[in-house]
Amino acid sequence: MKIGIVFGGKSFEHEISIVSAIAMKKVLKAELVYIFCDYNRDFYLIPTDKINSKRFSSGEYKKDKKLTLKNGGFFQKSMMSEKRVEFDVALNISHGADGEDGKIASLLDFFEIPFIGPRNEASTISCNKLFTKIYAREFGVKTLDYKTLEKSSSRDIELKYPVIIKPTRLGSSIGISIVKSKEELDYALDVAFEFDTQVLIEPFIKGIKEYNLAGCKTNEYKFSIVEEPQKDEFLDFDKKYLDFSRTKRVNEADLSSVMVEKMRDTFKKLYEPSFAGSLIRCDFFVLDDEVYINEINSVPGSMANYLFDDFDKIISDLTNFLPIATIVPAQYKYINSIQAAKGK
Repeated sequence: MKIGIVFGGKSFEHEISIVSAIAMKKVLKAELVYIFCDYNRDFYLIPTDKINSKRFSSGEYKKDKKLTLKNGGFFQKSMMSEKRVEFDVALNISHGADGEDGKIASLLDFFEIPFIGPRNEASTISCNKLFTKIYAREFGVKTLDYKTLEKSSSRDIELKYPVIIKPTRLGSSIGISIVKSKEELDYALDVAFEFDTQVLIEPFIKGIKEYNLAGCKTNEYKFSIVEEPQKDEFLDFDKKYLDFSRTKRVNEADLSSVMVEKMRDTFKKLYEPSFAGSLIRCDFFVLDDEVYINEINSVPGSMANYLFDDFDKIISDLTNFLPIATIVPAQYKYINSIQAAKGK
């Protein structure tokens, strides 16, 4: 099997996507084809044997073959013709905007390219923390209480401190701050509003337990181990950044089988049917033996490979259970019948 790794994009998480893409060489046995989307949203075919982080930071990638998107795939031009880049399935590993907000998913769907990753609907839900909470509550999944604040709104708000401030449409803990008093609020909001026009404000519960569970559905649900990420007050960008280059399985959290089953049941409520065709990681809080969803990572760092015993098989199996597009026949019977009725 040949997998096309689609990565990059115009995003604050662009560099993280590059790190994740490079990590795939160590964990996937299939032949990999690297398709890079730069900040200008131009696509390039990156030689698999030459891919490294410096190739992108130096701009050397611009010497690689430029690609265009057409129905059926990515194409490279030659002197007299064009040739399709051959792969069996694409793997969307673009973090943040473009990759997780639905833009790349829409392109791949529109041009009928089979791919592993969130579809447009799932992307819309998971890339927006407010939408995630609304979606979760609709399916009976608990979330922490929250408030939202717009950049243009008054900051004269009554809060019970401490709180955590998060940009609504950003991942990897970018722009997140813990606010312990009213005096710290303005600075934290200034930081968050550098990345988004809306923020989410949640109570900060010191010492709350956080756990990660990844999985997907093929003929049945395939789950990873549950990890308890190591953190200080919260899992910040620096610690998360290490996740994107991890390729070795991490240790399993010390949890009862009952709690693990609760997390799996919660995962199932969130996954189907919106996230079909994707491997996602759910970040949960556990408070008083109840499971709360924190975030749905629809394109997790390094695809959460480090949580699985056999990540390669999970991806291989998932390629056989991708959503099937509805076949729309080309026909104009309604127009023809209308014209016939008018005598035209």
